[in-house]
Amino acid sequence: MAQEMTKKQALVRMIGFGMASAAVFGTVFHFASPITEIFSRGGMYAALPIATVFLVSYVHGAFASNLWSALGIEAKRPAKAVQPTKTKRPEVRATLNA
Repeated sequence: MAQEMTKKQALVRMIGFGMASAAVFGTVFHFASPITEIFSRGGMYAALPIATVFLVSYVHGAFASNLWSALGIEAKRPAKAVQPTKTKRPEVRATLNA
């Protein structure tokens, strides 16, 4: 099970992922024309937009997750499920009526 992160650790990670997120977004917007040209070549280059979306999603998602942790907002833990009691089932027996 993963260890809980302190608010200070979450804050440090949030700042790191926030800077990485800003760098990714800034790079994509600054080099929009060359990136569009490369992405529109077709063939194997068609995978690059998908890879870029995964990169942006990962970096921005990690930033947002650490932001919520740094603010002290965590997901509600599910309550432990009640175990049903086991009842003995009657055994099935085959009989021959003669």
